[in-house]
Amino acid sequence: MLSIMFESIVQEVLIVCLLISISLAGRAALIMAGQRWVGTFAHTATLTTLPIITFVITKVISGNIALSLGMIGALSIVRFRNPVKSPFELSVYFAAITMGIAASVSVKWLVFFVAAMGLALVVMVVASILAPRILGRPYFETSFSEGNRLSTLEVEASAALHALQDSEDLISEVRRDGAYSYILASNKFTVLQGDLRKLEGNPSVIEARLNK
Repeated sequence: MLSIMFESIVQEVLIVCLLISISLAGRAALIMAGQRWVGTFAHTATLTTLPIITFVITKVISGNIALSLGMIGALSIVRFRNPVKSPFELSVYFAAITMGIAASVSVKWLVFFVAAMGLALVVMVVASILAPRILGRPYFETSFSEGNRLSTLEVEASAALHALQDSEDLISEVRRDGAYSYILASNKFTVLQGDLRKLEGNPSVIEARLNK
């Protein structure tokens, strides 16, 4: 009896360690993909603990209908007060919950789920790399509202700067009282550094600000 209980405890601990490892690996993959919002302590803690919480809850209520109904009623009073910045952030939370549920059912479903998510990530990365070469434009649009950190280049000039007007990173161009203002944004700081170097020696440039 004790040996069976010990083996069960060891198995559960190994699953919890596996969930933590996958969560941290997912965090690293998201940061590499440009989703900097997940790097904060709050988001990292949420992404790491949510699968464990779901795993334990699913294990506790499995096979007990009365306890399941009581747990549903207790959890129904929980509300997320923190606003979700993007649908993708909500999807990450659902993925963390799914990891916990899958681990409580079978480790093979957890492996399948992680492999499927990894495949989807690889497809998106490959698409972002090949799109500029095949289609001549980025596959994903740049946006400040998705929670990722973007570098910006702000330029004020006395004449139109065609080098910036033709840039794919240009998000704003304003002409006012004979002066031109440009704002470029990119998740690659080196790209904006290259745009700034193109303006060196241009007498029309009044001021240039590069923000990382």
